[in-house]
Amino acid sequence: MGLEERRKREKESRKAAILKAARKLFFEKGFKPVTVESIAKKAELSKGSVYLYYNSKEEIYAQILLNDIEKFNRKIENLFQNGDHASEILYKLSNIYIDFFLHDTELFRILVTYMLHTEDMNLSEEVNHHIVKMTNVAITVIEEIFEYGIEKGDFPPTVNLRQNRNAIWGLLNGIIALHLFTGDVATREERIRSTVKATMETYVRGLSAMNIRAKA
Repeated sequence: MGLEERRKREKESRKAAILKAARKLFFEKGFKPVTVESIAKKAELSKGSVYLYYNSKEEIYAQILLNDIEKFNRKIENLFQNGDHASEILYKLSNIYIDFFLHDTELFRILVTYMLHTEDMNLSEEVNHHIVKMTNVAITVIEEIFEYGIEKGDFPPTVNLRQNRNAIWGLLNGIIALHLFTGDVATREERIRSTVKATMETYVRGLSAMNIRAKA
């Protein structure tokens, strides 16, 4: 391995260590109490070393969000490829969403913190726009599922795309938030999955009933 390649790997390793340490701290303490100094200490680096790669804790926070949202977006790229019934695609999306956050509880809390306290984080308008744009990919996919369902005749043509999109988005996040940090850890996954499944089935039955009436 050449010197340049070794330096490149060391740089990437340090950046990864910084992000990993910051994730832990943001998860445990929230946004405000965390400092670049505390991140450096957690990563076992000097404060100056952190500043070599990131200009502020805000930039670190944003990078964590962007990296992980991008990972999720890649997981939902091919939802439509099998030509499934729209309700099955909704179930599939729900399961991917649950899986993602059950295996990364840190990210869910970090993401919710961002959603609730965006104005307190002093992120640049450009960074905020980029995070929102990346987050909106999942929301847009939900709307596309309803559009797909209407086109295939799976859902009634009277479905309000925006309202139903927001309802599913709120349903998923609300149920995960309700159970992820409360109750017995041993039953957490079962509680989340069973609640989402029951709620989604009720939702889909309502859409199916509307569709039958619309076709009558």
